[in-house]
Amino acid sequence: MGISALTPPTVPEDVIETVLEFPDNRLLIDLCGEFDRNLAQIEHQTGVHILRRGNRLAVIGDRAGRDQAGAVLRSLYARLEGGRHIGAGDIDGAIRMGRPVLPVSPDAEQIEMFGAGGIELRTRKKPIEPRTEAQKAYVANLFQNELGFGIGPAGTGKTYLAVAVGVTMFIAGAVEKIILSRPAVEAGERLGFLPGDMKEKVDPYMQPLYDALNDFLPAKQVQKLLEEKRIEIAPLAFMRGRTLSNAFVVLDEAQNATSMQMKMFLTRLGEGSRMVITGDRTQVDLPRGTASGLAEAERILKGVKGVSFNYFTSKDVVRHPLVARVIEAYEADEAKV
Repeated sequence: MGISALTPPTVPEDVIETVLEFPDNRLLIDLCGEFDRNLAQIEHQTGVHILRRGNRLAVIGDRAGRDQAGAVLRSLYARLEGGRHIGAGDIDGAIRMGRPVLPVSPDAEQIEMFGAGGIELRTRKKPIEPRTEAQKAYVANLFQNELGFGIGPAGTGKTYLAVAVGVTMFIAGAVEKIILSRPAVEAGERLGFLPGDMKEKVDPYMQPLYDALNDFLPAKQVQKLLEEKRIEIAPLAFMRGRTLSNAFVVLDEAQNATSMQMKMFLTRLGEGSRMVITGDRTQVDLPRGTASGLAEAERILKGVKGVSFNYFTSKDVVRHPLVARVIEAYEADEAKV
């Protein structure tokens, strides 16, 4: 990779620094970012100070901070050497991931491994990378298991990554269709009183799934696949009586499925299909006294072969940093009760 780490003997004893050398000055400019904004982000998140000296970067701080910042700078430089762009999210992901370990996946040909063992999902519009260790394990499990659960707070990428895996497998020909579903709890799954045809009635509840799809596929292609029924987006109640074969199936907001609905949905799984269940146990909108099917499924299916469970915490939130702090504040308040 052409990077060497030096510790100059002339550094004063009261200043602890590590110097990294980057031979390609053009890539170093991209690494630093416009007005050194990339360096500023790394400084802020690792607690170090970074100085540029020609084609070298001096990282000043305690040992833990210098080691972390150095690893991040090396991994980002390797990313640039591979022809990839660096954005704020990529920097955040590199800091969260540290030195990732290469996962073992029987479907590894559908994803690209790069750098120090990172995962990249290939979609029509852009590559998608897990940004935390929990996200990476989740993606690996979705390729390895026929039924996967992603459980955790909002903003941790549960649904987004599930749809990304589904699109990746669809593009690779591993499945013939993508089916995305949600319980329409707010309307009690009785949508007749809403104006418009059935699509217009349910679309407001399905919008987050449309948003994810449009991030991965061109809008015209999404529309065409919807018309051809190769992508389906429908309320959970519409799954009854079906057998979902050769499909990648996602049930989002599963905490709002009743026990009966969850059992109904899980038994729709047909030959050649993969199913992902995502939910947040802290945001149940079911009527008081109605048990969540997600909690019941979690209890019953633990240890069943072919079923994986991945859990996320506020540390895996990849939205605005304030979202993580909001979640932590609520968790702390609930712990007092």
